[in-house]
Amino acid sequence: MTAGSYGAGLRMGLLWVLLLSSLLSAVSGAADSKAVTTTLTTKWTDTPLLLEASEFLAEESQEKFWDFVEANQNIEGEHDDTDQSYYDLIVKKARAVLSSVQVNMLKFALSLRAYSATVHSFQQIASNEPPASGCSAFFSVHGEKRHVMKMFGTPEFERLHQVISFKVHEGLATYVLRHYVANPSEKKVYLSGYGVELAIKSQEYKAKDDTQVEEAEVNATMFGENDPVDEVQGFLFGKLKTVYPELKEQLKELRKHLVESTNEMSPLKVWQMQDLSFQTAARILAAPAAEALTVMKDLSQNFPTKARSITKTAVSSELRKEIGENQKFFKGTLGLQPGDSALFINGLHIDLDTQDIFSVFEVLRSEARVMEGMRSLHIDTPFIHDILKLNVQPSDSDYAVDIRNSAIYWINNLETDHRYSSWPYNVQELLRPTFPGVIRQIRKNFHNLVIILDPVEESTTELLGVAEMFYANNIPLRIGLVFVVSDVDDVDGMQDAGVALVRAYNYISYEVDSQSAFEAVISMYNRVPIGGKLSVGDVVKVLEKKFPYVEVSSVLGADSTYDSSRQDGRAYYQQTGVGPLPVVMYNGIPYQREQLDPDELETVTMQKILETTTFYQRAVYLGELATDQDVVDFIMNQANVVPRINPRVLSTSRTYLDLSDTNNFFIDDYARFSTLDTKQKSTAVANSLNYMTKKDDGYIRPVTFWVVGDFDKPSGRQLLYDAIRHMKTSNDVRLGMINNPSAAVSTETSRVARAIWAAMQTQSANNAKNFITKLSKEETAAALEEGADIGDFAVGGMDVSLFKDAYDGPKFDFLLSHAAYCRDVLKLKKGQRAVISNGRIIGPLEEEEVFNQDDFLLLESIILKTSGERIKSKVKQFGIEEDRASDLVMKVDALLSSQPKGETRVEYDIADDRYSAVKIRPKEGEVYFDVVAVVDPVTRDAQKLAPLLLVLKQLVNINLRVFMNCQSKLSDMPLKSFYRHVLEPEVVFQADGSFSLGPLAKFLDMPQSPLFTLNLNTPETWMVESVHTRYDLDNIYLEEVENIVAAEYELEHLLLEGHCFDVSSGQPPRGLQFTLGTASEPVIMDTIVMANLGYFQLKANPGAWILKMRKGRSDDIYKIYSHEGTDSPAESDDIIVVLNNFKTRVIKVKVQKKPDKFNEELLSDVTEENDAGFWKSLTRGFTGGAKPEEVKQEKDDVINIFSVASGHLYERFLRIMMLSVLKNTKTPVKFWFLKNYLSPAFKEFIPHMAQQYGFQYELVQYKWPRWLHQQTEKQRIIWGYKILFLDVLFPLAVDKILFVDADQIVRTDLKELRDFDLEGAPYGYTPFCESRREMDGYRFWKTGYWASHLAGRKYHISALYVVDLKKFRKIAAGDRLRGQYQGLSQDPNSLSNLDQDLPNNMIHQVPIKSLPQEWLWCETWCDNSSKGSAKTIDLCNNPKTKEPKLQAAVRIVAEWSDYDQEIKRMQTKVQEKVQHTKKQQETDAHTEL
Repeated sequence: MTAGSYGAGLRMGLLWVLLLSSLLSAVSGAADSKAVTTTLTTKWTDTPLLLEASEFLAEESQEKFWDFVEANQNIEGEHDDTDQSYYDLIVKKARAVLSSVQVNMLKFALSLRAYSATVHSFQQIASNEPPASGCSAFFSVHGEKRHVMKMFGTPEFERLHQVISFKVHEGLATYVLRHYVANPSEKKVYLSGYGVELAIKSQEYKAKDDTQVEEAEVNATMFGENDPVDEVQGFLFGKLKTVYPELKEQLKELRKHLVESTNEMSPLKVWQMQDLSFQTAARILAAPAAEALTVMKDLSQNFPTKARSITKTAVSSELRKEIGENQKFFKGTLGLQPGDSALFINGLHIDLDTQDIFSVFEVLRSEARVMEGMRSLHIDTPFIHDILKLNVQPSDSDYAVDIRNSAIYWINNLETDHRYSSWPYNVQELLRPTFPGVIRQIRKNFHNLVIILDPVEESTTELLGVAEMFYANNIPLRIGLVFVVSDVDDVDGMQDAGVALVRAYNYISYEVDSQSAFEAVISMYNRVPIGGKLSVGDVVKVLEKKFPYVEVSSVLGADSTYDSSRQDGRAYYQQTGVGPLPVVMYNGIPYQREQLDPDELETVTMQKILETTTFYQRAVYLGELATDQDVVDFIMNQANVVPRINPRVLSTSRTYLDLSDTNNFFIDDYARFSTLDTKQKSTAVANSLNYMTKKDDGYIRPVTFWVVGDFDKPSGRQLLYDAIRHMKTSNDVRLGMINNPSAAVSTETSRVARAIWAAMQTQSANNAKNFITKLSKEETAAALEEGADIGDFAVGGMDVSLFKDAYDGPKFDFLLSHAAYCRDVLKLKKGQRAVISNGRIIGPLEEEEVFNQDDFLLLESIILKTSGERIKSKVKQFGIEEDRASDLVMKVDALLSSQPKGETRVEYDIADDRYSAVKIRPKEGEVYFDVVAVVDPVTRDAQKLAPLLLVLKQLVNINLRVFMNCQSKLSDMPLKSFYRHVLEPEVVFQADGSFSLGPLAKFLDMPQSPLFTLNLNTPETWMVESVHTRYDLDNIYLEEVENIVAAEYELEHLLLEGHCFDVSSGQPPRGLQFTLGTASEPVIMDTIVMANLGYFQLKANPGAWILKMRKGRSDDIYKIYSHEGTDSPAESDDIIVVLNNFKTRVIKVKVQKKPDKFNEELLSDVTEENDAGFWKSLTRGFTGGAKPEEVKQEKDDVINIFSVASGHLYERFLRIMMLSVLKNTKTPVKFWFLKNYLSPAFKEFIPHMAQQYGFQYELVQYKWPRWLHQQTEKQRIIWGYKILFLDVLFPLAVDKILFVDADQIVRTDLKELRDFDLEGAPYGYTPFCESRREMDGYRFWKTGYWASHLAGRKYHISALYVVDLKKFRKIAAGDRLRGQYQGLSQDPNSLSNLDQDLPNNMIHQVPIKSLPQEWLWCETWCDNSSKGSAKTIDLCNNPKTKEPKLQAAVRIVAEWSDYDQEIKRMQTKVQEKVQHTKKQQETDAHTEL
């Protein structure tokens, strides 16, 4: 067939189909396609992209940030006025300082608006220091520190910037730039990185409101013509439209018809569902690799309408077999069950439940840095992934010091003391089975506890008490004491209690034995009053009592003969470098400070004994430890034992040089060197260094030390000398020297430095080493100072004339370059010392700080253990010569170690990917990310994962494998919802170059028969609320919608979460309250600490906030002890937290009771917090009704009512319930509503209602904590909120709260229920009625589990209950309920009526007071005769008749319609008032014009 005839044939066929479809559509008269859209914006106004880009660069490096600021001083004048040209210019300027991968990251960050929060946080900080009016750039001057606050990129900024830059170069100011937007735009920031779900609701009970909704106006530009999915039932409409533009209208009709026939959603039979997971996988894998992800996204996100066609797909046996094989592997290595999913980027596990797109972005960015760094070191891509898998992070391995030292007074010795003689001696005893937790008593010094203390410190008494407890109870622990006392020679023990103690100890152990000496010491401390210190008198009294015939002054006085080894204690303490006193060590490993609390010390020590026993068992089993070996020697020969513990070396917060560059610059041309940037300077220094080594052989040395100091000064020479001494003991080390002169460079001030350099340049390695060792000695330096000739110190074999030529040469370039490098890159002052080990900067060292041979040994052992050897073994494979290889090890180590500590990478290279995986290969020759996903295509994870992988594919070069992990034998529809994930790889523009309307979720061509509910799936820390929509988002029925349901949400708060503990008890301080605010407004938000994990949460927004304990009982009883994860120093009392991004923020706060409040409890029976601050917080959110000063009425005289509602129908019921409450009481009422699910319409109406009827109200909200098992169905989440957070939703001043269901009608004064005596129970519920006999078959609590669990007690209904919050908090009922919920909710079949089943299940732990039956009548369960005495009527669902709620309300409750009409009249009035005000405003605006 020719091309022409083929085209004609296609055309004929197409016309025939069109004819058919037009007939069909004429018959069906179908409506236009309906859609649902969702957007999410910030509360704050739009932030300029230029500023966001600068913040992205600031995270790369300070240097790049300032280069970018320089380049964009006046960007406004450099582009034509469209948004697109402005954006393109920003990206172009960024390209100058970023690599191509980083540019893509920047585009993604701008699309995500990831730095909008950062820019806005500066705006919030600036609002605390507002500028003078009319001023758009300003200084804030604090003594020497000057900030400029201004939006850069404008002419005013350019002038200001030049002035300040000049001052900075002259050293007159420090310049800190903060952004300030003088005239923010009206627009909001449109966010992405969240999911939107349209879930299909059960219509078993009709829960739809019949009130008509006004149609909202819709922006038609949101939908481009080519927006919908291109392919429908095999027709490619995009292509057809371009080929046949004249058939555009008919094509549109055909497409609509096909969509509607596809979207048929008749239920499937169970046998049709069984294989859906495998069939969907087969469908995806049948598509070409490039389109497979798009197919996966389409099928998973629109599954309910695709399911029927998927059931026709055949699944090959190869596919089934391979998936089965892989599943064994996934289970064994990754712990994944069939149906589970996982995502790995370069082997790093990305947890889809807890990690949001912002943390994925961070991972991508840091991985890109490392991979590009290695690329610039000329390492090939396959090797890059090999090296990435090395785990080089500093382990938290506990380093130990040697305890074989005469300074330690051992109290006991398990191997020789008589008291242990009955214990077995053989190490094989360790392998004898015992009960778990039993400590084995073996006559060997396996466990050694050394306490280093100052006898006159207050803490000594308690520590010795613990030691005595261990000793007295025969715990198999050898105990040693080190006394750190005065080391002056002729000190008098009659004046110094510490010295007296040591001499007394020596005397007694010499005269009797060490045990008696220890017992005497304990007696001395028993005399010390609590909180007091040891005195000489205490020592004398005990000595006189035990040795009445001895002259005390001869033992304790200045001439005492019992003074041996007194000075050893201090020497040992200083030499080991173990940190501030007191120090407790187990087998040489120091305990952390917080473990020194006596109770803690006991527990931790017992734990360590049990843990170490396993280590010994293994050693004995493997034959490494025999009975005749000295156990202490065995322990002290372990790899973690070092001669000295230097906190500076062991600290895990480390800074590294960026050595990931390759260039041909050197330091011998200072003029050239001074023009280089930081990274290039480091490479030039590395290129120019010559190294000293132990042997002169070709060997790859994994450890490189650079010693930095002024070698013409004693301190610099000492450091060098210690480094050389260490280097001579190890062939793994090479040593380079960088001179940091104290004074201006001249011939006189650089004799040693020049001699070192000249020797390294001109002599053989061995001669240079010997000569430099000589130069580093003080006598050499002194002789040179006095004018001796440098040649006099030459060592044998040196070429002296060659050396002299270099030494006397006129060029000082290398010295100038070194000095500049120390100043600009290492940030050292003149003459300061530092050590750089494999790129890690240790320093600047303090003037008197000791850094000796032992410290170099410690440094080396750390590097060899964590990174050196591993990297060396990889570099060996490259086959390059040794010096270059040693350089490469150093540079790769600096690069890998500088990365933030992450999880270990997972190896997963063994799964088969022939039939069951989607594979996308990376572009050749470029750095790529290795991405592996495991997913079941019919799960929520697939709905999220497919769009994420599509974005990754556009963003970076990836090697992608997506393994299918299907479940077989499904018995239910696996996905009952439509889903959209809002994410774009870069900013999108419209045809005219303006920004598109921002990212949004679009559900197009949706089926019209189901009832939908809309849910947002946002990052954990976002609190969002629905704004501006007239539709009921809980009940979307597209048949009744004209065209589009546009749901708009706003990010109301970012959550600050934390955990709080009391340091004394280690328990959470239940009921402790925190406030969050600013200096000018200290209390903006408040919260209560839970007992579960000491958890608390505070609602905030970007900016700097101050966290305090609430004024009142909280800060009367407690003080803040320490805090982590905050932005102020750990010891400062003011806790400042800066929220400047969208990432999760969790802080830890430790508190302590004040000494005089030790026995007071926060949740006591005393009236809580009667201070003004608390009442003030209660009035927040009141609208209308009470004026603030009227609120100070008796707090008991308010009825507090809590209720929840979602959807327009239940909000209509809720208003009627409120009215029925108000009509039946004269007591003031305050309503508390859960804000999370209320519609914008309800929130707008409630203030008017409050004003009209004179009640108070407050909207409360709480974000479901991440650690508490999540519910996914909206109805179950709302049920959870009814019961799980009662202790933290309301302020402590609220004593009693009544929960009343929205669909209840009240016929009595609820004051009676508030005052009802609960007889000590925390809450009261009404039992289910038993009187309507025909419903017996539906009373599930009468049989099975419930009948046996309740054991004769009643099953209660959760529609109405009263809570005594004081009692509830006191018995920790909330924490118990959450604990039980956590256990039960893991099983999807338990807690089917969550809010009701949970309290009934907990009836034995948290008692329920049964309320009299008349408190709740509902027709389903109660007979008609009891209706007359009903105090409230509940519109329970009737499982028998399934009668719709509205119909039942009108039929059952006579007054319901009157209430309904009364509220409708009020709504109309409010509507008219709003319209009138709007018109008035428009008129006024027009008049002004």
